[in-house]
Amino acid sequence: MEEIFTTNNLWMMMATILVFIMHLGFASLESGLTQSKNTVNILFKNATILPIGLLTYCLWGFNIMYPGDEFTGSFFGFAGFGLDMPEGANDGGYNEGYTYWTDFIFQAMFAATAATIVSGAVAERIKLNSFLIFTVIYVGLIYPMVGMWKWGGGFLDAMETSFYDFAGSTLVHSVGGWGALVGVMLLGSRLGKYVDGKIRPIPGHSMPLATIGVFLLWFGWYGFNGGSVLSANPGLVSLVFVTTSLAAAGGAIGALITALIVVRSNDLSMVLNGILGGLVGITAGADQMGVTDSIIIGLVAGALVVLAVVFFDRMKLDDPVGAISVHLVCGIWGTLAVGIFGELAGGAQFVSQLIGVGVVGVFCFVSALLIFYLLKVTVGIRVSREEEIEGLDIGEHKMRAYPDMVEDHTRDKVFS
Repeated sequence: MEEIFTTNNLWMMMATILVFIMHLGFASLESGLTQSKNTVNILFKNATILPIGLLTYCLWGFNIMYPGDEFTGSFFGFAGFGLDMPEGANDGGYNEGYTYWTDFIFQAMFAATAATIVSGAVAERIKLNSFLIFTVIYVGLIYPMVGMWKWGGGFLDAMETSFYDFAGSTLVHSVGGWGALVGVMLLGSRLGKYVDGKIRPIPGHSMPLATIGVFLLWFGWYGFNGGSVLSANPGLVSLVFVTTSLAAAGGAIGALITALIVVRSNDLSMVLNGILGGLVGITAGADQMGVTDSIIIGLVAGALVVLAVVFFDRMKLDDPVGAISVHLVCGIWGTLAVGIFGELAGGAQFVSQLIGVGVVGVFCFVSALLIFYLLKVTVGIRVSREEEIEGLDIGEHKMRAYPDMVEDHTRDKVFS
C-alpha cells in the first residue's frame, strides 16, 4: 500500500514538473511570434506571471478553489488564508494518491496559465504595470472561483448531469481565452496592422523559437493531462497519453489542410497553432475518448484554429499569437465534444457542457471587462504611440533582447 502511494505521489510530482515546463513553452512561442523589439517585454511578463500565480494561489487561491465540503454545490467558498497542515498531510490520510503539498503545487502550476494566454493576445501594445495588476486579480480571484464550480465541488459539479472538464478546456483555457478577447477588444490593434481596410501581416521575428515553444508545450501537456488522472493508474495515464498525442496530431493535419484551402499557403504558424488547438480540444475529455474520437476532435480543432484566426482578423481583433483562436474557440469545442464523443456522449451531457461553457463565458467576459475597463480609465492600458513604434523593450525595460540587431520600424511609421 505504501509503495502504491509513493508511486502515485511521484508521478504527480513529475507531472507538476512537466506543467512547469509549459511556461517556458508559452514564453518561447509568444516571443517567437512577435517582433524582436518586444522580446524582453514578452519574456518579462512570462517570468512574472508564474510567480504571481504561485503566490496568490498560496495566499488564498487554493482555498477558494477547494474550500471544503461545506460549500458543496455553491457559487463561492473560502477556507481561509494561506496553506495549513491538515491531518495526514504527508500520507494517505489526506488523499490515497498524493500528499497535501503535492496537491497544492500541481494545482498551482495550472493557475498562472490563464494570464499567460492573455499575455500573448495583448502583446506589443499593453502597459506592463496594467497587465501585472490584471494578472493578480484574474489569476488570484477569477480563475480559482471558476475552478471551484467544478473541481471544488461547486454548482456545476452538483448539477443532475454533472458538467465535465477533465483537465481544463473550459476551466483553464477558455478562462484565459475570454480574458484575452476582452483585452484585445479594449486595447485595439497594433499600429500598422489594419490600414485602409486591408490586413497587413506583422510577422514574428523567430519561427524556430515559436516551433520550440510549441514542442515544449506538447511535451508539458503530458503532465497537464496525464497528471489530471490524479494517480499513476497505468491504464488511464497511458490512455490519456495516447488521446492527447492523437488529438495534437489531428490538430496539425486539420490546420494544414484548412490553411491550404482558406489561405492557400503551407503556413507554419497555422500548423503550430493547430497542434495547440488539438491539445486544448482534447483536454476536457482526454480520459473519456477512444482513438477515432481523439483524432476527430483534433482535426476539427485544427480547422477551427485557421477559420477563427481569419475571422478575428477580418473583425479587426488583433491577436498576435492566435491565443483566442486556440484557447477560447478550441476550449469551447473540446468541452462540447465531451457530450458528442466518448463514454459520456448524450443529450443530457451535451446540455450540461453547454451550460458550463455559457456560465463560465459570461462570468469571465464580464469580470475581465470590468478589470480592464477600470484599468483603462485609471492608469491606462495602452502604451504611447512612440513607445509602440520604438518597442516595449526600450520603453518598459530600457534594454533590448538583441542589442546588436537594428530592427526596421518602417512599417509602423508608414502605416500608423
